[in-house]
Formats: sequence, structure tokens, C-alpha cells
Amino acid sequence: MTVQTSSYRTLEQADLNAVVDSPDPQSRVKSAPRPGQDPYPTRLAEPLDMPWLSRHEGVVKGRAEEGPLSQAQLDAFERQGFLFEPGFITGDELAELRRELEALLDNDDFRGRDFSITEPQGNEIRSLFAVHFLSRRFSRLAHDARLMGRARQILGGEAYVHQSRINYKPGFEGKGFSWHSDFETWHAEDGMPAMHAVSASLVLTDNHPFNGPLMLVPGSHKVFVPCLGETPDDNHKQSLKQQEVGVPGREALRALIDRHGIDAPTGAAGGLLLFDCNVLHGSNANMSPDPRSNAFFVYNRLDNRCVAPFGAGRRRPRFLAHEPGERWSPETPS
Repeated sequence: MTVQTSSYRTLEQADLNAVVDSPDPQSRVKSAPRPGQDPYPTRLAEPLDMPWLSRHEGVVKGRAEEGPLSQAQLDAFERQGFLFEPGFITGDELAELRRELEALLDNDDFRGRDFSITEPQGNEIRSLFAVHFLSRRFSRLAHDARLMGRARQILGGEAYVHQSRINYKPGFEGKGFSWHSDFETWHAEDGMPAMHAVSASLVLTDNHPFNGPLMLVPGSHKVFVPCLGETPDDNHKQSLKQQEVGVPGREALRALIDRHGIDAPTGAAGGLLLFDCNVLHGSNANMSPDPRSNAFFVYNRLDNRCVAPFGAGRRRPRFLAHEPGERWSPETPS
């Protein structure tokens, strides 16, 4: 694995402590939630009196003897909020998945459908959702014991696929993704109660520094950054192309990145990136001629199934947030 790590350090430590730990007594703010209230308030009209809130749930809930990950790997996930395993899939299996990826992206029946998201400018597919229902091959992968075992081990219990998708960044034209926590969106718009979810991203094309690899802020998963701004109706139609609501403020981002830096795991196709639902991540535009793609599966613990959304008027369509045991198809009503 190649890791590019930020050396970004612009705040003096004294200034950082002031930003993080001392609210401005003159500001108009809201206090942190009290017991019995939503512990992760977000999409707020006014800021809280602190840039972030402490995480309530543990990160790794299982043990080394309960799954395929070693204690060292679990410790790394606990500390960083992510784990990269190069060469997770190789050879014929990888070639088959890449052929299936091309077939899905070339399927004209998917273009113009709500589960098929194109680039902000252009007709190139950016994301194809509910892919484990669209493809038998990706369904087998989503339920593969190698992935399910890792999810179960990290989450400390049985899990189901909350969301699946293919992300694709075409060469030269693939746009970036703003900094965000997936959990913030899933909590606000899908009704995911707690941080009992993990994402598995299988790299299907080589990732290098110039084709927009995923960037993560290690350690950021241990705090929750509330976001400002009311959730518009049908926000997913805009946010899946270019996210504007649910993006952390720059002050909090600057402080967290100053503390922890930025990591961007890169490497050959076939690597697996596991990352916590709450770790802050984003990506730059693809500036190279090489496309970048990955298959993405979100595993949510069964006892953490979604309820009414915490920061939106209604839940997002079903292709974005599945229920345990449901059967979805392109004809399923939203």
C-alpha cells in the first residue's frame, strides 16, 4: 500500500485548543444535547457551542478470534477509522468483476433512472446504486463471507447491506466529493440511529494520486461534527451529484486535519478499504486519463436498522437505504 499523508499544519497548538475547547461566550449558540435527546444533532439553524461532539459508541465491537481480521488490524481500524488490505481480490475473480462493472456502466436501460447518478455536467455515470440487486455477481460479492465476516467482526453482531453502489470517475472529467461523514447523512436523511455501520470499498481500477483516490482524516471517526443548514426536500437529487448540505464547517475540518493529517491509500486494483461510518472523507477530481472505480457496500448492524430521519422531513428513496431482508428492483416504488 502506498499512503500519501498530509503535512498540513497551519494552526499553532494554542490556537487549536482555543478553537476546539473554548466556546465564544458572546456567540449565539445551542448547547450540546442532554441525556434522552438525539446524541448527534445536525442540519442545524445555529451552531453548537463546540465544533464537534464525542462519539457514544465503540469503534471495534468484536474480537480477533471472531473473524478474519487480526488483533493488529483491528487495532489499526480502531485508531485510524479505516484499514486498507492490498490484493484482497486478484486474478480471474478481479477480471470477472471488472467485466461486470463495464457491463453495468454500459447498460443504456439504467441511464436516466433515479438510481443512476450522472456527473454534474455530462452524461457519464458517476454512481450506480443498489448494485447488489442489479447484478448477481455483485450480490454474491456483497454477501461473500470474506466481507460479511469482516463487517460482523468490526460491528460485533450480524449485519445487513444498508446501501450498495458503484462509484466511477471517468478520466479527465470525474468530479470530486466534498468532505463529509457518511453517518451524518445516514443519520439525518435515512434515520440510522447509531454508529454501528462499516463501509467496504473494493478498488476495481488502479488508484494513484492523480485519479482522485479517496482521502480520509484518520481519527476523525471518534467525534461527530454537526452540520448547518436545513435539509431541502429531495436533497439526494442534488447531493449525489455535488454535496452542499451535510458538509462540515471549515473551522472544524481545519482543526481535525491539523491534528490528524490526511491519508490517501493508493494501489493496484483488487485492494479492499474498510472504513468506519463516521470517518471524514472526500476526494479530488480525476485529473488523469485513467478512470477510477470501486464497488461499495455498507454493512449496518441488524439492531441498528433505520427509523424516522433525524434531520429531514422524510427518508430517502429505497435504492439509497435498504431494509434488512428486502428485495429491491428498478420497478420498486420509492
